[in-house]
Amino acid sequence: MGEFIIKMPDVGEGVAEAEIVEWHVKTGDSVREDMVIAAVMTDKATVEIQSPVNGTVIWLAGEVGDRIAVKAPLVRIETAGDVGEAQPVGISQTPIAETPKAEIAKPAAPAPAAPVPTATPAEKPLAAPSVRLFARESGVDLRQVQATGPAGRILREDIEQFLTQGTTTATAKNGFARKTATEEIKLTGLRRRIAEKMVLSTSRIPHITYVEEVDMSALEELRATMNGDHRSGHPKLTVLPFLMRALVKAISEQPDVNATFDDDAGIITRYSAVHIGIATQTPAGLTVPVVRHAEARGIWDCAAEMNRLAEAARSGTATRDELSGSTITISSLGALGGIVSTPIINHPEVAIVGVNKIATRPVWDGAQFVPRKMMNLSSSFDHRIIDGWDAANFVQRIRTLLETPALIFIEG
Repeated sequence: MGEFIIKMPDVGEGVAEAEIVEWHVKTGDSVREDMVIAAVMTDKATVEIQSPVNGTVIWLAGEVGDRIAVKAPLVRIETAGDVGEAQPVGISQTPIAETPKAEIAKPAAPAPAAPVPTATPAEKPLAAPSVRLFARESGVDLRQVQATGPAGRILREDIEQFLTQGTTTATAKNGFARKTATEEIKLTGLRRRIAEKMVLSTSRIPHITYVEEVDMSALEELRATMNGDHRSGHPKLTVLPFLMRALVKAISEQPDVNATFDDDAGIITRYSAVHIGIATQTPAGLTVPVVRHAEARGIWDCAAEMNRLAEAARSGTATRDELSGSTITISSLGALGGIVSTPIINHPEVAIVGVNKIATRPVWDGAQFVPRKMMNLSSSFDHRIIDGWDAANFVQRIRTLLETPALIFIEG
């Protein structure tokens, strides 16, 4: 018998370790060549690891949530005979990447061949990337979940049903049930990445948040006209494309807000390009796809690119490049935006603009109260780099542009 060691692959330049986010096998399981045995994650890239050989798993490096150094042993497989030299291959850097073969360490000369095990574990469960992430974060093994979706696909509702089955209840005489079950969920994968990023941002950046109300009546009238009269193929306009163009014009007057700050090196990097991150809620958690070169895009182009990236983020198909490199971020909860928020800066940026919901409010026009469509902007700044006066001027310039939307379309 021989032994093959599958090592943690190099999943990206400068990456020293990766997190185990899913095991498809356990010690003692039989595996076959090209079978997916694990998934690992670094930053927002998830990579599925295949077995390049037939054999039996005799050792696993750790549990879900553990971090393993690149090129450290990940899985040991007992095999029959020498299957030859295995070479590492490249890995696609996408949130749910294709399934490359991991690097294999060639063993010492194996013993004489023995019959290859014929029993193999069940096929990999069918589920969308977002459902697989939900299962991992919920501590659920998809192989134990009954699928109700088309072609045997596991749905999010199937996992929720599986979780409720473990709830212990005692029915009272009045018909209500007493619930006593508890559940511990280990923070892994993207959710852990989000938690780490939030801690980094709040612990290292002294935030100052400035809130201003904006009269959106004129812009909403313009937006309705453009949506009702737009040409075939144009996307439906929301407020965000107008805000993106307003940001571009305001940044041209205050370039300090379109920057990143390396606080370890003490270096501020200002950018002439405006790469706007759009905080997007997905089934797996918060991601920030980036609309690049907003300064070179019109309203319709901004809307189309934002929609494309949001869909890619929600479906788990956005690439690593599409989820990095922003120079300033917009955070919006749409109709759930509330009245005021305190957005957290996307480290290492120095500013984030938060959008609250639009609501009709009575506004005094000097003679009487009139109904106006009002919206608050809640924006946060790195107080080490941006003074309160400059933060207020920046938001006030955005307010002027949104309240007089014709200015957004005037060049210069």
